[in-house]
Amino acid sequence: MILLEENNRVICETLKAKFAAAKPESVNIAAVDFDGVQYQISNPPNDKGIILLSARMGMFEDLVAHGVQDLLQREYGDALQATPEESYDVTLKFDLASLPADREALALKASLLKRNCFASVFEKYFKMQEAETASDRTAVVHYHEEEAVYISAHPDRVTVIFSTLFKDPDDVVIGKVFLQEFKDARKAHQQAPQVLFSYGEPPAELNGQPGLLRGDNIGYVTFVLFPRHTSPTNRDNTINLIHQFRTYLHYHIKCSKAFLHSRMRSKTSEFLKVLNRAKPEAMTEKKFGVGKKF
Repeated sequence: MILLEENNRVICETLKAKFAAAKPESVNIAAVDFDGVQYQISNPPNDKGIILLSARMGMFEDLVAHGVQDLLQREYGDALQATPEESYDVTLKFDLASLPADREALALKASLLKRNCFASVFEKYFKMQEAETASDRTAVVHYHEEEAVYISAHPDRVTVIFSTLFKDPDDVVIGKVFLQEFKDARKAHQQAPQVLFSYGEPPAELNGQPGLLRGDNIGYVTFVLFPRHTSPTNRDNTINLIHQFRTYLHYHIKCSKAFLHSRMRSKTSEFLKVLNRAKPEAMTEKKFGVGKKF
């Protein structure tokens, strides 16, 4: 299985090129990330020496209550604009005349903008678990259309529940295979988090939560993260992996379907070749003597 990158490669490569350019160049690039996150890299009017990176994400309003602004200020410092560009949720400003020595590291950090926004809610609840306190309420982040992630802290664990919508009935079947692999992996790797999943009905932990989805094409995946996963030494890696779980799952479902379709086309081609070889050849007329045919 493939582990997807935590950062946005388009943003990273574009900023690397612009930061390394011999002279300032104009830029106006739009990019889209998973979960409907939209980016815009541009210059202010008549100023090529400034590059603006703006992002719009549907989950940003949910993250404001969990300290996303403080985390972004910590990560990006003066580059974070107090007032984002119109129609965007967050804007970073880079002055090409005063960039740090390690420009590639700056470009990489900027391309992690979505990850760092999502990290705010996880860090908050990981710290609550570290203090061995239980959350007074469950965090709800609507990270995708009609889908949400529910996070709660307990003295001995953090529970993360993803709701996901399967638009194709075949996706449910393939998804069950992948999720069973997650569940079985703990038998071989005791350090892995516990993974539970259910279809149709939400788990009991979400009783009382408004807007829960139900139906045959709805799945709920629960990760039980223990202190070894939420400790300061492992926290960043846990956030890198879990914040894009939904993307990881649906990406591999699509890859599996593409592989199955390619195998089906290959087999169909082989069967057609067999059928073509099995066709009887047309009987030719042979003449025997004058006026006689066989």
